[in-house]
Amino acid sequence: MNAPSRIPDAVSGDLSHYREVRSAMPALAAGLGAEDLSAQSMPDCSPGKWHLAHTSWFFEAMILGDEPGYEPVDPRLQTLFNSYYEALGARVERCDRGLMTRPSLDEVMAYRREIDRRMTAWLGQGDADSRRRYLFTLGLHHDQQHQELFLMDLLNLMSRSPLEPAAYEVAPRTGGLEPRRGGWTGFDGGLVEVGHGGAGFAFDNEGPAHRVWLEPYALANDLVTNGDWIAFIEDGGYARPELWLADGWAAVKAERWTAPLYWRAGEGRWTHMSLTGRVGINPDEPVRHVSFYEADAYARWAGKRLPTEAEWEHAVRCRPDAFSNAFGEVWQWTASAYAPYAGFKPTEGTASEYNGKFMANQMVLRGSSFATPPGHARVTYRNFFYPHQRWAFMGLRLADDTPAPLTRNAEPGETARFRRDLIAGLSRSPKVASPKWFYDAEGSRLFEEITRLPEYYPTRQEAALLRRVAPEWAGRFGAEAVLVEFGSGASEKTRIVLDAAPALAAYVPIDISADALDAAARRIADAYPALKVAPLVGDFLHLGALPAGIGQGRRVGFFPGSTIGNLEPDEAVAFLKAARSLLGDDALFILGVDLVKQPEVLIAAYDDAAGVTAAFNRNLLVRANRELGADFDVDAFAHRAIWNPADSRMEMHLEATRDMAVNLDGATIALVRGETIHTENSRKFTEAAVRDLAGAAGWSVTAFETSDAPAVALALLGA
Repeated sequence: MNAPSRIPDAVSGDLSHYREVRSAMPALAAGLGAEDLSAQSMPDCSPGKWHLAHTSWFFEAMILGDEPGYEPVDPRLQTLFNSYYEALGARVERCDRGLMTRPSLDEVMAYRREIDRRMTAWLGQGDADSRRRYLFTLGLHHDQQHQELFLMDLLNLMSRSPLEPAAYEVAPRTGGLEPRRGGWTGFDGGLVEVGHGGAGFAFDNEGPAHRVWLEPYALANDLVTNGDWIAFIEDGGYARPELWLADGWAAVKAERWTAPLYWRAGEGRWTHMSLTGRVGINPDEPVRHVSFYEADAYARWAGKRLPTEAEWEHAVRCRPDAFSNAFGEVWQWTASAYAPYAGFKPTEGTASEYNGKFMANQMVLRGSSFATPPGHARVTYRNFFYPHQRWAFMGLRLADDTPAPLTRNAEPGETARFRRDLIAGLSRSPKVASPKWFYDAEGSRLFEEITRLPEYYPTRQEAALLRRVAPEWAGRFGAEAVLVEFGSGASEKTRIVLDAAPALAAYVPIDISADALDAAARRIADAYPALKVAPLVGDFLHLGALPAGIGQGRRVGFFPGSTIGNLEPDEAVAFLKAARSLLGDDALFILGVDLVKQPEVLIAAYDDAAGVTAAFNRNLLVRANRELGADFDVDAFAHRAIWNPADSRMEMHLEATRDMAVNLDGATIALVRGETIHTENSRKFTEAAVRDLAGAAGWSVTAFETSDAPAVALALLGA
């Protein structure tokens, strides 16, 4: 009897990913005729048939053709479907691709199937070296690039027909339009790190990671809309040379631009050509199909400017929650010319021609569009087009140097944020205060005392569980890994991970309290003198870039203590999304959660007999009196711990035991007897809830382990 053969997990994953990516473009072409896929609308575009063939040729030329004794499917196709690779010989010029009526569409699809068959066999060998594995991943991302180009070129082709046909009944989108947030988000600038420097795939032009100096700036939270653009048109935007760069004004006159590409005015309204035919302009949707010249002129008309690509990347890294449609709607023009980063090295071999030789006379766009395939976008991604081109899915987001809506406070940043948050929370009904302000030095000390209480099981249960799983999980970190802890460490749990992973290149603790962070970092540095310790002061809900010089290995996030349960569900998703962006595509993340259990066990853990948790809760008011000049009568507030079964969470409140008026920054906050300040939620989870949370943030749960009763859990997430 033959035993069933097993495909190694890595090979199986590669095959699945390959088939998923390669099935996308044929699906886009499925409802189109051979005529639709053979025509070329302009020299910048390519026929759909060519895209289908070229993306197959890429795998043959870059990977299969490198195998000893390889015989091409048809040597003639090497010339027909080479794009611009000089090292691979002759090719058909781009402007002539539409003249190739042969091979037929059926023959192209047969070629595609044969390449897929050969690639499946190649993947089944499972013995590719690192260079060929990179080329394989590059080929998948190359295919995804052409999936978007396929749609851009198809739209341009359909727009050339007087019939203005619809290519699709429903536009092929990867997600929905996010609602506008309004306003601007400001950044102090300084010396920041940009570029791809971690694990995971990136095009060669995205690296290396490097430092740049940014002056203070702000970025609009929303994209410029069609309605905004109509106002620009109506104010004579296309007829005012003072708004335009010289080459841009020359393009306006030569091309007779009066509106974005595909727009038309008639019968009292604007319409535009889309993949679903000609439709009315929605003024609330982001403007699309504008050139760099137009984007720059609009910014000047609005009294603003375009962001540099470093500003865009820094802003979206630090505050991904602040910006609507940073990804998934339009590529966004920047003011940056497409040029190599300092230290840029092209991919070795033939693929060296992929990006580097185009680094002249083009401008950089950031983000991604509605047509960008899932998993293709990155915060470091550098798209690039010539400044006059308009047929791509391009739009813009404005920047400013000293925006009027932003004011600078002379107080230290942390104190100013504390003041702002507390006043806002106490002005609500019911009153709230963020638990992140518990953790000054005294709050951190009190919490460490809480963790040693007999009633407070989470810390000792999680530590015991971590000792069991850390050795095996640390084996997955890889060489030169960096441990990034959200909330300063130096606790027993941090040391368990550090002891299990002695080959770590660096440890980066992040905490909002500079005092607590400094003390924790010094304790770790003293205990692990060979470890690079790079503390980072900041709010882990608004993450910045990691410190420079911490190594290039895999980033491993560490968020123990069920602190994730303190966040509202949407905050938890936003945090995990931001952490994934910060840590990179190859990251791991160790997440600690407390599990749902009997209410009496939970309540005792949050209302201990010694009153330490009550002192920890009241310390928030002590801190407000000391740092903000408030006049809370701390002894007039009672600590309350309540189990909320509907929301699966423990709640902590401070209850006023008498009527009172509190002075805070010139405002008077009135409280009546029995009124509470809701200071903390601590959500309790099930395994299903953790998997749902991770999935919503773009992570997958690769391991889930639970402790003995009273049970807590550790989840290992993979990017």
